Amino acid sequence: MRNPIQAMIQSQIATFQEGLATAMEELAAMEVEGSAGGGVVKVKATGMSEIIEITIDPQVVESGDVELLQDLVCAAMREALRKAGEAKRERIMSSTPLGNLGVDLPDIF
Repeated sequence: MRNPIQAMIQSQIATFQEGLATAMEELAAMEVEGSAGGGVVKVKATGMSEIIEITIDPQVVESGDVELLQDLVCAAMREALRKAGEAKRERIMSSTPLGNLGVDLPDIF
């Protein structure tokens, strides 16, 4: 005969795993965008922090200022990845019991 507490814990673990799997699927399909220089450089990433697109206005390239272009790309990437991280944290916390327990996710997520 199974211990009722063990059965309850196993049920909660299964629910947690299902919520986490659903959140990960949604994050993989989600897109966030970061931009820099008033939108002359745009970076799209998934909610799982995978860069999927970089758009650069041709005027920036024509200027020949490579250092400026590098700075704009880095800034847009940082913003996109920051947004992806926030979305990931929020989605995982809302789909699992972690938020109710006051647990904060580490940056590895």
